[in-house]
Amino acid sequence: MVNLDRITFDPCIMGGQACIRGMRIPVSLVVNLVANGKPAAEILGEYPDLEAEDIRQSLLYAAWLTEERVYEFQPYQAG
Repeated sequence: MVNLDRITFDPCIMGGQACIRGMRIPVSLVVNLVANGKPAAEILGEYPDLEAEDIRQSLLYAAWLTEERVYEFQPYQAG
């Protein structure tokens, strides 16, 4: 996995979901904002504790989660 040192998991923060640097800003929020067309400059303006690298790592984490793997299985043949 890519080095994602800004993505943290703490069961006491946001129920353990992936967050940015231990803050109560979930990665899912950042990814959702980007996916809905919000420019990074606006995100950073609305969330002053965020940095551009937080947005980049949020997207890298989302990309890593969605990596597609195809496994070939042989069909079961009885007897």
